[in-house]
Amino acid sequence: MDLPKGKKIYFASDNHLGAPTSEESLPREKKFVQWLDEVKEDAAAIFLLGDLFDFWFEYKTVIPKGFSRTLGKLAEITDNGIPVYYFVGNHDLWMNGYFEEELNIPVFHKPREFSLNGKRFFIGHGDGLGPGDKGYKRMKKVFTNPVGKWFFRWLHPDLGVKLAQYLSVKNKAISGDEDVKFLGEDNEWLIQYARRKLETRHYDYFVFGHRHLPIDFRLNDNSTYINLGDWINYYTYGIFDGETLHLKEYGKKI
Repeated sequence: MDLPKGKKIYFASDNHLGAPTSEESLPREKKFVQWLDEVKEDAAAIFLLGDLFDFWFEYKTVIPKGFSRTLGKLAEITDNGIPVYYFVGNHDLWMNGYFEEELNIPVFHKPREFSLNGKRFFIGHGDGLGPGDKGYKRMKKVFTNPVGKWFFRWLHPDLGVKLAQYLSVKNKAISGDEDVKFLGEDNEWLIQYARRKLETRHYDYFVFGHRHLPIDFRLNDNSTYINLGDWINYYTYGIFDGETLHLKEYGKKI
């Protein structure tokens, strides 16, 4: 993708709409929709890197109630010819065609490489990558197992969604009970993952979410790891002007 003059590419992640309750997340959703409305003016593309919802499961004829402002704004953006790309996160793994069919948004279930204005990007949500976190990796295999999804689908949505939301809100990063801090380059799994990828192929930027912490980390002279933070505590996003990618907080530069 080559950027037209004056256009930019935007990145955002980890909104967790619906958490801890629909009422409490509504102001955050309105703020995010306002951001979408502003960036569409000069956006060549928008990348959403997962966990837009705190829980999302697509039954054959039902999707979770709510989020009409966000879904409507995304439909408006794609209807106006601005491409939006979505990478599933660990809270919205169960996407199965709704975004593609209703919103014209391609959905990716694994990290993917993009060439943007001559720069090589490696983009994904970030969950389950790198060493460690073996417990989650085992759970993810269960969550994505076709048999497990089939059984869950047979739960009435009122029961299934309520159960999933209850378990999801127990996540301390969502409830605000955990102070997310930078662990140091030797303990940040995504930094280790990016460095291993660089052993076999050059990337200018690694862009992930999942950590709920804005990070701009120089891997070497030519490669940078960006973590987008979240729209719960930081309201941060990435903006690529064709030459450099940097983080901004909605309303001011960080």
